[in-house]
Amino acid sequence: MGRDKRLLRLAGATLLERNLRVLQELFPTVAISVRDAGQIPDALPAGVEIVRDVVTGSPLAGIASVLARFREPVFVLAADVAFADDAAVQAVLDAFVGVDVALPVAADHLEPLHAVYGAGCLPHIERLLASGAHSILDLLREVRVEEVPFATTEPFFNVNTPADWERARFLAGADATRAPVRPPAVLGVIGRPGSGKTTLIERLIPEFTRLGLKVAAVKSVARFDIDMPGKDSWRHGHAGAEAYAVASSSQLAFVTRLPAEMPLTDIVSRYLAGFDLVVCEGYRREAPHVIEVLRTEAGFPKMKSVPEELLALVTDADLPHAHRFALDDAAGLAGFLVERLGLSRSRA
Repeated sequence: MGRDKRLLRLAGATLLERNLRVLQELFPTVAISVRDAGQIPDALPAGVEIVRDVVTGSPLAGIASVLARFREPVFVLAADVAFADDAAVQAVLDAFVGVDVALPVAADHLEPLHAVYGAGCLPHIERLLASGAHSILDLLREVRVEEVPFATTEPFFNVNTPADWERARFLAGADATRAPVRPPAVLGVIGRPGSGKTTLIERLIPEFTRLGLKVAAVKSVARFDIDMPGKDSWRHGHAGAEAYAVASSSQLAFVTRLPAEMPLTDIVSRYLAGFDLVVCEGYRREAPHVIEVLRTEAGFPKMKSVPEELLALVTDADLPHAHRFALDDAAGLAGFLVERLGLSRSRA
């Protein structure tokens, strides 16, 4: 972010103040873990302790310092979480029975900075730090862990990038220039190879924007490289940067490494929350609303989907569907989708 994320103001309070407020309602003792004196905030609520790292360099080192200070189980929360929720915290606390760590898992991702760590973790952490290992995942391999399933990632959303911050502000309703925010409508455009999915999307997007919608697009590919080898940004990533950005006066490209494919819901909520409509090429199983393109010249006589799965069928074939559109009727299709997705009443 280029500044202390803890001090970003969201809905009238800093992220740090918001999180301390949640924790002080739940716990008799609340502390802030800091690397050094320079990280100590100027003003703190009464009763909040400061714990300075004994060993610096990672969140794992901070956890070790806190466990060494209190010698009992602690709930650890990242200071830059935007929407900490007491019910989510309580669910993790309730799962801490007969284990060393209890932590959420949402969308197949572990959330180790919204977790309970028992005092028995301390010897393992100290040994890992002494060997130069600073990953919390290394600790989880050595102790008893209880994973708590969550249907949403929202309570664990933290602010790492300007895009994250924009999303947090929209979700908090902090941008007074827009109406109260609801998630974008998400439309999947599917079809067999050569059917014309990309061509249809190229024709639909101008129709949507003409109707007043702010549109984003997503395409899933097996592999891609956004940089040309040898370019400065490529060199940054090749050197080991986990994320890097290329910015000009009119465009920004952001690249981050992923341990696994990110679900469509996370892509939309994390990066595209400020849009009205997200058009996805593919994502048949993940997109909540789907249309299919079938062009007879592509050589496939049958649809990928059954008619009941589709909002509309776009084709030059004589196939049955309640909402069938010609391949060149982008305007008619866009008007139908805007109305069907409820965009005409609330956005356009």
